[in-house]
Amino acid sequence: MTITPERRSLLPMLGQTHGNRSASVCHWKCADACAKPAENVSGNERFIDVARRAVAHRASRRGVLGASAAGVALAALAGATPAAAAPRRQSVGEGGAFGFTAIDPVPNTVDEVTVPEGWRWETIIAWGDPVEKGAPEFDADAQTPEAQKLQFGYNNDYLDVIQFRGNRNRALLVANHEYTNDELMFPPTTDPAQQLLNLETAMYAHGMSVVEVKRRNVRDAWKPVRGSRYNRRITLDTEFVMDGPAAGHELLRTSEDPTGTRVHGTLNNCAGSTTPWGTVLSGEENVDQYFTGPVAPTARERRYGLSSAGRGWGAVQSRFDLRNDGTRNEPNRFNYVVEIDPENPDEAPVKHTAMGRFKHEGAHVQLSADGHAVAYSGDDNRFDYLYKFVSRDTFDPAGTKAARAHNKTLLSDGDLYVARFVGDGTEDGEYDGTGEWIPLVVGGRSYVTGWTAAEVLIYTRNAADTVGATAMDRPEDVEPSPVTGFVYMACTNNTARTDANTDEANPRPANKDGHVIELREDDGDATGTTFTWNIILLCGDPEDTSIPTYFGGWEGPVSPISCPDNVAIDSSGGLWVSTDGQPGSIGYNDALHYVPVDGPERGRVQQFMAVPCGGETCGPQIKLEDGYALVAVQHPGDFSGATYESPASYFPYDGKFDGPRPACIQILPA
Repeated sequence: MTITPERRSLLPMLGQTHGNRSASVCHWKCADACAKPAENVSGNERFIDVARRAVAHRASRRGVLGASAAGVALAALAGATPAAAAPRRQSVGEGGAFGFTAIDPVPNTVDEVTVPEGWRWETIIAWGDPVEKGAPEFDADAQTPEAQKLQFGYNNDYLDVIQFRGNRNRALLVANHEYTNDELMFPPTTDPAQQLLNLETAMYAHGMSVVEVKRRNVRDAWKPVRGSRYNRRITLDTEFVMDGPAAGHELLRTSEDPTGTRVHGTLNNCAGSTTPWGTVLSGEENVDQYFTGPVAPTARERRYGLSSAGRGWGAVQSRFDLRNDGTRNEPNRFNYVVEIDPENPDEAPVKHTAMGRFKHEGAHVQLSADGHAVAYSGDDNRFDYLYKFVSRDTFDPAGTKAARAHNKTLLSDGDLYVARFVGDGTEDGEYDGTGEWIPLVVGGRSYVTGWTAAEVLIYTRNAADTVGATAMDRPEDVEPSPVTGFVYMACTNNTARTDANTDEANPRPANKDGHVIELREDDGDATGTTFTWNIILLCGDPEDTSIPTYFGGWEGPVSPISCPDNVAIDSSGGLWVSTDGQPGSIGYNDALHYVPVDGPERGRVQQFMAVPCGGETCGPQIKLEDGYALVAVQHPGDFSGATYESPASYFPYDGKFDGPRPACIQILPA
């Protein structure tokens, strides 16, 4: 049993942003993206307009919109200021795939991991724990780049435990390390040499980790295996192969790599997935923040956010200063879906240019009926798009080494599409419509006038702007159900989705709580080019009647939910939604929720757990067969005003550090 120390002191929510998170999270995670002009200035139709038309059509036909059932008032879509969140007074009841009793929402000052009665949580691995052979034990006061290269990285996001074939008690844990909170990691110093050392250490806290884990039986938590040959840190020193149609293109060439086919490192790795063939996909997201310059970015470069001063990484590695000769194309070598084989630590990971370059939240693969690998990916920015990739070749189910080697090439070539949504307003009680997948590159040929296929795949955002894709409210994690094939997309929120929504006296955006969309490919054909869609969740606190909400048609009590970020589908088809931003939007710690997607309880949100104050719930994995869940607790204690010397959290409460350490945890029956 993990015990939280009684001495923990909590900071107020200083510097809280108006929409969803602390100012420090915005600064470190995405370089204050929401404080800058939207990167998409194409003027493409936005999903808010699609939804508004659908609602208006229903209003004209039926005369009435129900706030808690079929309809959502236009005020909810246009924006409103909620009342202060009230304590829960109605029981959500028992249910869920695990048969748990839903917990109450947890106030945003509580420094605890909260789980249902009859459940416990345990830390598997945390920032600074040894990974590779020779790694020292974590010492907060004596950190070095050399140590961090061998230790578990910071701010774990995507997480999975992949069991060895034939041995359910041995597995490989794979985790992303998205970004760092430098002010919480290091003792304050004014020594320039130490500041540079800390900067380099933080650089090596990015990337990914592979760690062998074991357990005695299914009732026990996973524990790391020290010295395993599989244990591996993927850092800025790791060489990646650039593959696919754009590999070697002049826009990918630098003085360090004149071939345009090799690049060191992966950055800002957010969500991900495990493929049907056992590899791991990871999405590179807000990489622009690491580059200084260029002095005069082009329109295409500005579309990728290249306008900031960067983090000063050029002082350690010159390629991150785009003012240096031969470095201008270095950003073009990031923002891809990367694939690693955790079973082969000596194999170079791959960046797949065929899947396009944009701020990938992640990528999730399902196999079509005829064996094509179909991957869905959201571009996590205000007014950006949903994409789909369909492999040229098909999956080999033989299970041999040769078959696995073939399957590892499936994402190297194929067709890339971007989504257009159309509202129809014809379904009673649902926000729904139709859509189409607009081709960008099909059969190796560009479908964007005046663009080559390689240009489309390197400047995918710009290409999608030209074909009329629908601008969404920060499309993040997108995952197909292994049971139905339906696809679920989390739209976290949008702090500037219309020009008229904010002014100096009214800074709150309309869609501060976000929503979840269910997409159904026509005829169940994942390779097809048309689909239908509906909003299954219009998130928020249902007890705040100033902002109407919708929960899939369920009209009974639900747990409040805001800012959906990651989604997971369990083996029975149940939807799990983790959040990123509830502390600022509805006043509760971020959490993991269970949501039935069919039957009479469709849309009944039930909260399963909550992370500590300031933290984010990342990378959920639901292992129904073994009866446990995995969660990556990211940036615990990240409140504006929190520092190394005055922390807001002591998670994971193990006495190794007098402050917070991001960690991967397991939740299992007590």
